[in-house]
Amino acid sequence: MIYHIDITSSTNDLARDAKYTHLDVVWAEHQTAGRGQRGHSWHSTEGENITFSVVLIPSFLPIVEQFLLSEIVALALVDTMAHYGICCRIKWTNDIYAADNKIAGVLIEHSLSGESIARTIVGIGLNINQREFPDDIPNPTSMALERGMMFNREEVLEHYVATLRDLYAMLERGEKEAIEARYITTMYHLAEEHTYAYASGERFRATIRGVRPTGHLCLEHRDGTIVEYAFKEVEFVLPHKEKK
Repeated sequence: MIYHIDITSSTNDLARDAKYTHLDVVWAEHQTAGRGQRGHSWHSTEGENITFSVVLIPSFLPIVEQFLLSEIVALALVDTMAHYGICCRIKWTNDIYAADNKIAGVLIEHSLSGESIARTIVGIGLNINQREFPDDIPNPTSMALERGMMFNREEVLEHYVATLRDLYAMLERGEKEAIEARYITTMYHLAEEHTYAYASGERFRATIRGVRPTGHLCLEHRDGTIVEYAFKEVEFVLPHKEKK
């Protein structure tokens, strides 16, 4: 069920309430403290985009396989964009890019119980009808900018939830290899040399060779060595920042 509200601090925080069950959606027109990856905030003009959280109860999934949830969440966004004629890629771990511009961001938070995942909250910001963005947002785009037309936001959200439900069913059926293969082939800059930065800020050139089931990114350095990196150990340097 989709719960559409005017304002909250964070849909991820609100969705922790036990009254929201599996595949329930909390959609807010405005968040006063919306969060993104790496501690960033998420900007969204009220009434133009959708900021929402989906509740998942993946108790069948071991903690060590939690990255599969990131994969289906991102793939559902890519498939939804494709439905509306927009070709997108997944920038590890789960940002969604149209060409070199970001159209959606994801923040996933888990609650654990023993060695299982008791509850997962998937926070998503998807740019739909916004055409102008603040100058301090480095590379935004929207469905409207990509297609030159306006979209029904509720229809887009309903399509996303239906697509996520189908991919979640694949996961429940144990079709993990198929999900992982699709995720890898949909990655932004797969098999292309690109600039990355360590947490220290030091930059290097490397090529994506895949992702481990744990979510570790496999990068081949110029000397031929392949190194696995966890989230926050490295990040992409966006193309417009490569020469800075």
